[in-house]
Amino acid sequence: MAQLWHSVVLVYLFSTAFALKAEEPEKQVMEIHQKAWTVDTHCDTPMALLNQEFDIGKRNEPPKSRVDFVRMKEGGLDAIFFAAFTGQRERTPENTEAAWKKAHQMIDATYEVCQKYGELAEVATSSADAARIEATGKRAVYIGLENGFPLGTDLSRVKAFYDRGVRYITLCHSQNNDICDSSTDRKGPEHNGLSPFGKKVVKEMNQRGMLIDVSHISDKSFFDVVKLSKAPVIASHSSVRAIARHPRNLSDDMIRALAENGGVIQICLLDDYVKDPDSTTVHFQKMKELLEIYDTRFESMNEEEKQAFRELWWETDRKYQKKLPTVKDLVDHIDHVKKLVGIDFVGIGSDFDGGGGLADCQDVSQFPNITREMLQRGYTEEEIVKVWGGNFLRAFQKAEELAAH
Repeated sequence: MAQLWHSVVLVYLFSTAFALKAEEPEKQVMEIHQKAWTVDTHCDTPMALLNQEFDIGKRNEPPKSRVDFVRMKEGGLDAIFFAAFTGQRERTPENTEAAWKKAHQMIDATYEVCQKYGELAEVATSSADAARIEATGKRAVYIGLENGFPLGTDLSRVKAFYDRGVRYITLCHSQNNDICDSSTDRKGPEHNGLSPFGKKVVKEMNQRGMLIDVSHISDKSFFDVVKLSKAPVIASHSSVRAIARHPRNLSDDMIRALAENGGVIQICLLDDYVKDPDSTTVHFQKMKELLEIYDTRFESMNEEEKQAFRELWWETDRKYQKKLPTVKDLVDHIDHVKKLVGIDFVGIGSDFDGGGGLADCQDVSQFPNITREMLQRGYTEEEIVKVWGGNFLRAFQKAEELAAH
């Protein structure tokens, strides 16, 4: 009996020790998130804010929603950029004005929800706001403008958006606009990079302390920007082209130029940016058909039609179920940047609510899964803190300092 009791004690002690060891990494993951000023530099949640049925102050579920204030806190995410997105349409005065109004509606909605849930979140406008707001226990919500289309050819609109709190502009989206060429316009380049107006926009943004976002723009546009900009630039949601060959991802030469500029590439969680898709699957073909509609007709739909399209998108995605990349695949991109130019030039830009989402990182509450993977690969706490916001905030602060002189 004594021998049996001795065996039971040994088993208990061993299992307890094992459990304590297992708890240690989990404890370290959340400790890092508590210490760091964590920033996600791109989500498309403002589109959902225009839907009266969506409540950002309550816990929602993916895939219909990947960002809310409750899940931000659960995932240890301190700050996020809400992108006011407008799709590219024919460049007529009427369409430009419609995009201008839509962008302001999303900005208005961002302020409104932060005011409604003032105990949970606050609009941020400076790099220093991340730490100030984090100290209050609230989430910091920055505002970006995805696609410079609403500017038209009116340079004064840069200041107008800055005065509304916009702190970066993604120069273009799926098609060329009056600022620059897109990486995905089927008609090919129009300006051979930045247009003359685009060069004025870059200089004006530098003077305002607005970050220039090079995600979506063509390779030639990218190199024009980094050559012209006096401040660090960002790719708010782009990944590594050497791993996933999407034209919106950055090549190694682009990443090197970005590092020389002092900027950051914010690795994106959108599946096709993380891993090359299998074009033979039914899922690929069905989603490609919907993407054609999105690129050509979405912006001309009314809100009811847009919501119906979103429902169709979600239903198609569920029905045919693509095998999504994982956090391991995502961290491969961070590894690549680290080996290529160093740890100081990489971060995270999820593109949640705009297509982003991995098999094991479906929403902002699951961001610690990325930290866990980096720890398992031997990343130090200092390196992880840089990836989760330190690098981006350094670039942001530098842009502000240069504008002030």
